[in-house]
Amino acid sequence: MTRARMVGLGRGVPRKVLTNVDLEQMVDTTDQWITERTGIKERHIASDGEVTSDLAAAAGRMACENAGIKPEELDAIILGTVTPDMQMPATAAFVQQKLGASRCPAFDISAACAGFTFGLGLADGLIQRGGYRRILVIGVELLSRVLDWTDRNTCVLFGDAAGAAVLVPEEGDRGLLDVELHTDGSYTRDLTIPGGGSVRPASHESVDEKQHVVHMNGRQIFTQAVRNMSAASLSVLERCGYTADDVTTVFAHQANMRIVEGVSQRIKIPLDRFFINIQRYGNTSSASIPIAMSEAVEEGRVHEGDLLLLTALGAGVSWGSALVRW
Repeated sequence: MTRARMVGLGRGVPRKVLTNVDLEQMVDTTDQWITERTGIKERHIASDGEVTSDLAAAAGRMACENAGIKPEELDAIILGTVTPDMQMPATAAFVQQKLGASRCPAFDISAACAGFTFGLGLADGLIQRGGYRRILVIGVELLSRVLDWTDRNTCVLFGDAAGAAVLVPEEGDRGLLDVELHTDGSYTRDLTIPGGGSVRPASHESVDEKQHVVHMNGRQIFTQAVRNMSAASLSVLERCGYTADDVTTVFAHQANMRIVEGVSQRIKIPLDRFFINIQRYGNTSSASIPIAMSEAVEEGRVHEGDLLLLTALGAGVSWGSALVRW
């Protein structure tokens, strides 16, 4: 059967690095406090003038190069982000322009940290219907622009980055075996940027009230992440006729090391089979899975025939898991 297969991965990461020691000078926190609670040691932060589409284009360009194609050969660009260049037009349109991929449709999706997984599901559908042979899926965030840098519960968690993958149709056993996606809108207020939309348009009052920064109920998001990422992972494995023992590597959303540990325990896959880079990037939201995959492939840690499990949860709450035969 025809499957959507990843043939090129890429990442775009700002040069500027913000360490936990740097944060000690900015907010009431310590390196030890952050490390023990999150596993994060440092994160990359965009410089002044660096925008979401810049990182996305860098990741997309690298993915195309690794896939052996030119950007102008792309049939579609799907971009997951909650920190767009602007409200309108889609950030994907700016990426299309910067890549020179003018012949293809380009659009954004909003599933926060689950954006890349949702993008894979959409790309798979387009490839299955025919007519789309080279699709670029990007996850990208500049969350540093929407953080309250006086709130130690959120500002220490996030980093800026982009990750991307080129998907093509291929006959056979390799590629995307299955994707499972979910949203539960009853938790919409547990992770949100309340200002800037039609509910709370931008005003002096909304800015003064810090309505344009990330607000998070960390305890609830932690619980939802462990529970739902685990359930979706086990479900997609069962549907494809595999067990946890068959999985070679897990690429879980790098949000918090305790969440990764919780998922590991629930799905009964040891941590040494999880690819972990949260210590160097922090939570890069929709970019975290493709960045991890890009690094793993580059380091020779992924081989043909490996069974890869991808899983993430983000605001919405939205979550999903995917199973890939490399």
